[in-house]
Amino acid sequence: MEEGFVEHLGIKIHFEVYGVQGPTILLMPTWTLVHKKVWKAQVRYLSRHFRVVVYDGPGNGRTDRPLDVAAYSQAAQVGYALAVLDATGTDRAVLVALSRAANWALEIAAEHPARVHGTIVIGPAIALPPGAAHSTNTTDMDAVRPRLEPSAVPRLGTDPWEHWVKYHRDYWRTDYTDFVWFFLGQCFPEPHSTKQIEDGVGWALETNGTVLGVESRAPRPDRAAIEDWCARLTSPLLAIHGTDDLVAPLGRSERLAELTGGELEVIDGGGHIPLARDPVRVNRLIAAFARRFQPGPRRTWPRWDRRPKKVLYLSSPIGLGHARRDLAIARELRALRPDVQVDWLTQHPVTAMLEGAGERVHPASRWLANESAHVEAEAGEHDLHCFQALRSMDEILVSNFMVFHDLVEAEHYDLVVGDEAWDVDHFLHENPALKRFAYAWLTDFVGFLPMPDADPRETLVTADYNAEMIEHIARYPRLRDRSVFVGDPDDILDARFGPDLPMIRDWTEANYAFAGYVTGFDPSALADRAALRAELGYREDERICIVTAGGSAVGADLLRRVVAAFPAAADKVPGLRMIVVAGPRADLSDVVSPSKSLELRGYLQQLPKHLAVCDLAVVQGGLTTCMELTALRRPFIYVPLRHHFEQHFHVAHRLHRHGAGRRMDYADLTPDTLATAIAEELGRDVRYHPVPSDGAARAATLLADLF
Repeated sequence: MEEGFVEHLGIKIHFEVYGVQGPTILLMPTWTLVHKKVWKAQVRYLSRHFRVVVYDGPGNGRTDRPLDVAAYSQAAQVGYALAVLDATGTDRAVLVALSRAANWALEIAAEHPARVHGTIVIGPAIALPPGAAHSTNTTDMDAVRPRLEPSAVPRLGTDPWEHWVKYHRDYWRTDYTDFVWFFLGQCFPEPHSTKQIEDGVGWALETNGTVLGVESRAPRPDRAAIEDWCARLTSPLLAIHGTDDLVAPLGRSERLAELTGGELEVIDGGGHIPLARDPVRVNRLIAAFARRFQPGPRRTWPRWDRRPKKVLYLSSPIGLGHARRDLAIARELRALRPDVQVDWLTQHPVTAMLEGAGERVHPASRWLANESAHVEAEAGEHDLHCFQALRSMDEILVSNFMVFHDLVEAEHYDLVVGDEAWDVDHFLHENPALKRFAYAWLTDFVGFLPMPDADPRETLVTADYNAEMIEHIARYPRLRDRSVFVGDPDDILDARFGPDLPMIRDWTEANYAFAGYVTGFDPSALADRAALRAELGYREDERICIVTAGGSAVGADLLRRVVAAFPAAADKVPGLRMIVVAGPRADLSDVVSPSKSLELRGYLQQLPKHLAVCDLAVVQGGLTTCMELTALRRPFIYVPLRHHFEQHFHVAHRLHRHGAGRRMDYADLTPDTLATAIAEELGRDVRYHPVPSDGAARAATLLADLF
């Protein structure tokens, strides 16, 4: 990414440039209320195929916030766009304009045709009459512009009094935050739009009501100007508009298409900002439009008898537990279907593990946005609000789904397996026509749950996410050709998805097949501890404590705290040898001074073997390692991440069912308490409920039936 500023009329405009191959797509700013992050679901995908330029208009983002009305005029806005094109060395671009920006794009396309390949407008807020068919059932926000006299009576889609009071610059100065929540709610009438509304509110709060009031005084192009530009348009135009747009009537896009001979894409049920609420559809529309202006790539279409049986396996990169079980399932699947080729679409550190196991990682994996890095950035000290981390990963999930979509569109796959591939599952349900393969979904938990300290909004949003998932499955029950729960019915929490929603266990039993737990190895093959210790270099008389906290860097704080307790633990346990497994992403070189008694290891390819011979393990509360230790019948202490609902509820329930592990809270881990617990638990005889060892074979059988 390249970035910079360009000055026009004394205003510094911030821009960013992504990608290198043409043509260039200019993603224009819209109303001052939001900044260029409104295009976050488009930039990563489009910049893999095109050159993308995006910039902040005056009043928000990293651009100046002038209090001069002239800085927000039509002429100034057109000038900013042309200045950005010049500053980025862009001779010609595809203009993409949301709402207010349609005015600027139309003038540029008409007055500067040599600079424009074509124009895409989304929910255009322009001075064209909406037409009789749309005058009574859609809010026309232009009708309540703050510059109008108080006698003006707006046409409204909700309570007229609320619109009149809030859509006014006096209200913005005194109750700006309330207006922002109100207006963004109008922008997203689609159900389950909590994240998009929250994003918009966050961006809007980066400016203020005074700036918005100044901007609102700038005159806009009238109908005659719009119609004149339409008549002189010589390049293609595409209008995208939602039928439920409460800000700009659909009839405007209909009229715009008539005047220009352009195309109209109507999103039935869509609101004012489909680029955020239906990003996959909008991304595909923008890309298809822009491809008109670049040479077509070579394509190969194989006949039916030239298509080998292929599986695309999507393995969650958050840690390494999913990868171990997925590898075991893939091997069992090959045993059942020897003619099947398995390709993997995943990220580091999973890619390193799979390549080490001789698997084929698809080259498209390099385009995936890094989920592990995002999760690590969201984490605090042994604290990961994993539900919020998933919500805030929406930009990454859209981008990664588009990588997946490009791949399955270019290559043929008989079966796609998604192990907690949240991006693929969500966006396939939102775009069911894109499914061209058998599809299996795997997970080891069902249901997001609020933490005990959740505020009312978090509780509401958590239930809303569950409700959306339930509605997806109810509407498209066959989109998932198979839903596989990695566990048994008794592993499911007896809790409710949310108020007025089903019980989690009842719903899961009705919608899933059960594979049993998948350990990724046969515990009976690791029963000879003496032989394994000799193989791994451990003496028989050593008292081994393995400390591990997953494949990401989130667990580094726990590892540091355990290391700090080592001297006290060694005093209580003579001959204690502690092996700290940092994994591929955590750096503990600053806290561990290697010795014969305290060792630091990176990634261990054969971690289950080390767990099988240990006298105790201290681990994070992740399901995989805890269940591996349960299957191996080794004593362990587990410390759930704070605010990690899966570890606190789902994993804890499963471990309680097996009678496995000693739970400790991170806040209680002083060197003395941890050393005491290590001394008490090390070598303890355990009697866990057994973990069946045929889970991988059962899961593979469920998948093999889909060919």
